Amino acid sequence: MLKITEELIRDLKTPLGDLYAEFDDALDLISSSNFLISVGDYTLNKLLSHNIYPNIGIIDNRIQRNACDSNLDHTNNILHAVNPPGTITDDLWATIEFAIKHSINDGEKYLIDVEGEEDLAVLPVILLAPEDTTVLYGQPNEGLVLLNAGDLKEKGQRFINDFKEI
Repeated sequence: MLKITEELIRDLKTPLGDLYAEFDDALDLISSSNFLISVGDYTLNKLLSHNIYPNIGIIDNRIQRNACDSNLDHTNNILHAVNPPGTITDDLWATIEFAIKHSINDGEKYLIDVEGEEDLAVLPVILLAPEDTTVLYGQPNEGLVLLNAGDLKEKGQRFINDFKEI
């Protein structure tokens, strides 16, 4: 299991991609994505409200630490992973890898329901996703971050290397 360090917490407060204050400003780019992964309940719910169904959605049933009910009826392929706050567990990593592989192979949509916290899932997503994958996540109180996984493979690996292994 990997644990985030204080230095990394500061570094990850900066968006990893393009920040959109308004979700609708990114809709054209989102809609044209070849493969789409969303991280976070708010982001997934915004996509679903626009009838956009990501290949993979990763949620923890919380928005800014407050409980929420996410809409889980867009797929029957619901996977579960355990991932305590501030960590990236082997379970989360393997579940993301499974979902990506199977979504690519079978074209099905997958939802990963995380027990704990999904905030750091964007890093394994960047490393595991195909090059042309669009990744979305929310930047608290700022907006939506949109990135291309292929553009951040090296940076994502540097971040992972800076985690503390426990």
